[in-house]
Amino acid sequence: MNVSYKKLWKLLIDRDLKKKDLEQMANISHYTMNRLTHGENVTTDIVGRICRTLKVTMDDIMEFEG
Repeated sequence: MNVSYKKLWKLLIDRDLKKKDLEQMANISHYTMNRLTHGENVTTDIVGRICRTLKVTMDDIMEFEG
């Protein structure tokens, strides 16, 4: 099952944020951001940090593609 983070990228655009901004705000590495960009798996800790930083839920930033 693949994960899509298209919702996250749209949210960043809507909030006028860059991926680098999110890296700094959520304290995640460039390597992890690269994994997100390519739709690869990341830990729930990372997803949680992003959600807390942006004040959203998981459903707001990701979806599973069958």
